[in-house]
Amino acid sequence: MTQKAAPSLPEHNARYQPTSIAREMPPVAADPVIRTARETIGASSAWIKPLQQEMSRVIVGQKHLLDRLLVALLTNGHVLLEGVPGLAKTLALKTLASCIALDFKRLQFTPDMLPADIVGTMIYNPQDGAFRTKHGPIFSNLILADEINRAPAKVQSALLEAMQERQVTIGDETYKLPTPFLVLATQNPLEQEGTYPLPEAQVDRFMMKVIVTYPNRIDERAILDAMATTEAMIVPRAVVSAAQIVEARHVVNTLYVDDKIRDYIVDLVLATRPPIAPSLNLNGYIQIGASPRATIALTLGARAMAFLNGRHFVVPQDVKSIALDVLRHRVSVTYEAEAENISSENIIEKILNALPVP
Repeated sequence: MTQKAAPSLPEHNARYQPTSIAREMPPVAADPVIRTARETIGASSAWIKPLQQEMSRVIVGQKHLLDRLLVALLTNGHVLLEGVPGLAKTLALKTLASCIALDFKRLQFTPDMLPADIVGTMIYNPQDGAFRTKHGPIFSNLILADEINRAPAKVQSALLEAMQERQVTIGDETYKLPTPFLVLATQNPLEQEGTYPLPEAQVDRFMMKVIVTYPNRIDERAILDAMATTEAMIVPRAVVSAAQIVEARHVVNTLYVDDKIRDYIVDLVLATRPPIAPSLNLNGYIQIGASPRATIALTLGARAMAFLNGRHFVVPQDVKSIALDVLRHRVSVTYEAEAENISSENIIEKILNALPVP
């Protein structure tokens, strides 16, 4: 078999350049509609900076991670964090939960866990001969699923209905989960001992998969200065309410997405699905492409990025900045790609740099 040439990969810092559609906004005073839109965004995003400052008191660096957690809050999307132990994945999620006035539960996933440990079960009462429902910890606003890939598939399946439909079925009854409801999960790389690959159906329900990397030297020194003590850690305070988050979500849903950017998002997703366009030189490398959930997640994520940047419209840079986190876990590579050391991230980067932007 003739060996395919590996796709040429761009430099990491060279991608995602601004494009022609990212024009300067007109003067605020020139258009009352624009002025009103910007004032609405400013008012509904007033909690963003206090939340960032409060989390920064505990979490050193990791700006990319913290920004993606904000995107998840604004879009009602679940997040999967992957990284080796000790990179503050769990701490970041616990800190986020502490900064929000919502119910929070932490689930430590283990190989002997049962589905009932998550969703709850029916308990028999011998006094009246009836069964009563005992709700599990899933009935909370924020769920920290710690080391989620240490539990077998039957436990993972217990989360499918909750993550997609925001409801849980116990016995013959279906119960709605509280609003907002987010699953914030951590996992170690599969090379770690005692881990299981997550089912594709569950992975696709995560809006984003964020890779947590080692801190740089400056951040590492800051961690040493702040954490190398036996004193109790800083306890963050709640600075955001559920009502503020829901209000911001309504504003995010109204942000303008031009038809050209909508077409660009669709083109990005279609480019991951076989058969691949010959010009991309990726045929034989992609086994499974991104689902329609990716299209929805890219649009919502781009709107959230525009919101965080104080804009009332989406630019291609918003789509590109979120694309890797939205697509990396939804694109499965073939054995041929693995043999040539080509990952889903390499493929997504090539697509982002090859497709023309509006």
